[in-house]
Amino acid sequence: MTYASYNKNAQKFFAQYQSLTFEQVHGDWFPLLEKKSGLALDVGAGSGRDALALAERGWDVVAVEPASELCRLGEAATAHQSIQWVDDSLPDLSEIRKLSYRFDLVLVSAVWMHLPPTSRERAFRILTELLAPSGMLVITLRHGPGDGERKFYEVTKAELDSFARHRAVMPVHLPETPCADQLKRADVWWETAVYRLPDDGTGALPTLRHIIINDNKSSTYKLGLLRTLVRMADSAPGLVLNRSDDWVELPLGAVGLFWIMLYHPLVLKHHLRQAPGSRGLGFAGHDFYELSKLSPLDFRVGLSLSAEVAPVVMRAIRQAVGNILDNPVKYTTWPGTNCQIFEGSKSRLTVRNEPVRLDKGTLARFGRFRVPAMLWDTFSRYACWVEPAIVNEWINKMGSWEARYSSETYHKALQWVEGRRDTSVVRKLVEQQLSTGPVECVWTARDLSRSRYDIDHCFPWSRWNNNDLWNLLPASHTANAAKSERLPADSLLKQARPRVIEWWEHAIVGTEREQQFYSEAEAALPLLGENRTPDGVFEGMLQQRLRLKTNLQLAEWLGL
Repeated sequence: MTYASYNKNAQKFFAQYQSLTFEQVHGDWFPLLEKKSGLALDVGAGSGRDALALAERGWDVVAVEPASELCRLGEAATAHQSIQWVDDSLPDLSEIRKLSYRFDLVLVSAVWMHLPPTSRERAFRILTELLAPSGMLVITLRHGPGDGERKFYEVTKAELDSFARHRAVMPVHLPETPCADQLKRADVWWETAVYRLPDDGTGALPTLRHIIINDNKSSTYKLGLLRTLVRMADSAPGLVLNRSDDWVELPLGAVGLFWIMLYHPLVLKHHLRQAPGSRGLGFAGHDFYELSKLSPLDFRVGLSLSAEVAPVVMRAIRQAVGNILDNPVKYTTWPGTNCQIFEGSKSRLTVRNEPVRLDKGTLARFGRFRVPAMLWDTFSRYACWVEPAIVNEWINKMGSWEARYSSETYHKALQWVEGRRDTSVVRKLVEQQLSTGPVECVWTARDLSRSRYDIDHCFPWSRWNNNDLWNLLPASHTANAAKSERLPADSLLKQARPRVIEWWEHAIVGTEREQQFYSEAEAALPLLGENRTPDGVFEGMLQQRLRLKTNLQLAEWLGL
């Protein structure tokens, strides 16, 4: 698909789309929405007319528009609503898939006729994979001649119905009367195809349940690998290197690093057996035991390690990834088969006595690790349910091998290392800034030099453990107490944007903390990539806010 015409004539198309209402264009199907709301995806959002209409009905909307000029106009027209704009397009929707969202409504309006026939079946499959259980896919089809400037292809509802049968999505009956063109073009007419997903359709949850509960385990390694991947999908989706239709590719070193962070307290602090008998641990060599001098918080993603510490951590990761590939990866198979679920390959890595930053690039030097895309999406969406099941089975295994410890001891040892709220670094940054000038509360703009202040976890700590610099913001005590454990509403976060960015620019950017700030954001925010700017990080925050609201069903705070 080409977008030159839409960019060249953006103002004309914007005015044309805005001349019609959502009800005029979608009157044949929008009654199916009833009074429901949820998360919607508007593919080819154009002027934002439909996205805005849905947002005004209570929906959270992700608007996809690849024509940059049209996107700019649409984004400006909808800035006051909970709408996130993403530069992406069919058939791949590669950026959207990085977010691992499931949508209650996917709307593809006046787009399908631009897709060449060879791309349509794949596009339809990807759209259905983005649906939540009971989610609805709406595709409008344009019939009639082109306009001489844009490329159109012939489309039929029968073709879509055949795709739907292969994808096990159910057609929703609509009156089979053609809809006249609302712009009064006599030779153009429209019809609408609607499909609903009856369930999640992936089989991912039964597969996970089999691995967690039923699969044979001679150690805790399979559980350790699953929990490592769940933790990465939930807290560090930005570490993904590549994504295809079938696979998500991760830095192998990141898998090893999260693995070490899980086993560090179990083995080095609580000395808990991870296999029956007195067997040793394949990943726990001399360097792993050297890490007993450190807390796992001292070598988490994004931090810079000194020349003294870095070689020890890097060698411990190298031994861990070798053990992971030789053991849990090799023996974790699809139910009823000998086929491995996960894949990985090591790279030759020389560890030098020099400082290292544990960022995405460094962790990719160890090799690649591949996770089936449908499992990765399940890890991301259902982490708050899957992880407790893994922890419970882990406790059962350790208890069966060594019964002298209490359940409380096991739970404490299995607590994720970031389970400790820590705002000390940012509090020091606030104190430094106050010594030279004012600092504003990001939520109220109040001068914090004149009132009691707190360091607020923008996204509530109790529901998403994250101590990253970008997530810790200066706030008045009154605002922080009122916000409590709620998620800032989209409108509130957008209002706070200039104050948040000003805080980052004054306290972090240009200091020794800048690289840590961007490395942490790159790992946690899936669409940040190389866009290492305060504005890029803030856009990532908006996307993460929506992800947390959707996955965890968090209550929202509208401000004081």
